[in-house]
Amino acid sequence: MLTEPRRDCPWGDAYLDDQPVGWCSISPRTQIPRLEASKLIRPVDDVAVWSIICMVVRGGFRRRGVNREMVRGAVEYARKLGAPAVEAYPVDPEGRMDLTMAFVGTRKMFEELGFEVVGVSDAQASRMPRLIMRKML
Repeated sequence: MLTEPRRDCPWGDAYLDDQPVGWCSISPRTQIPRLEASKLIRPVDDVAVWSIICMVVRGGFRRRGVNREMVRGAVEYARKLGAPAVEAYPVDPEGRMDLTMAFVGTRKMFEELGFEVVGVSDAQASRMPRLIMRKML
């Protein structure tokens, strides 16, 4: 059973019993210097979004819903701390995704979790444009 993200850090660790199986980075966009300075993933508007920029699932635990649970936990963490919205920057692959770029997530997964496309960035992962997807809280 996956546990909730730890409360002492701005990211979610996923555990199956006592074994770490995944990690999800989330924080206010303004606290991510590389994202704030990015000329490729620019803000869509003035909403003070929190951003999910990276997810990692340990080998042997993929394709078991770990990413979805981490995103749910990350969104709830942001909601509890007063975030007005959460953004992510996934891609929309036609088929299976190259695992070297899986850390950004997919449009389908984020749509299933209530995120909507609000823009397309100039950034790419595996030669696919990274979307700007948002969930209002």
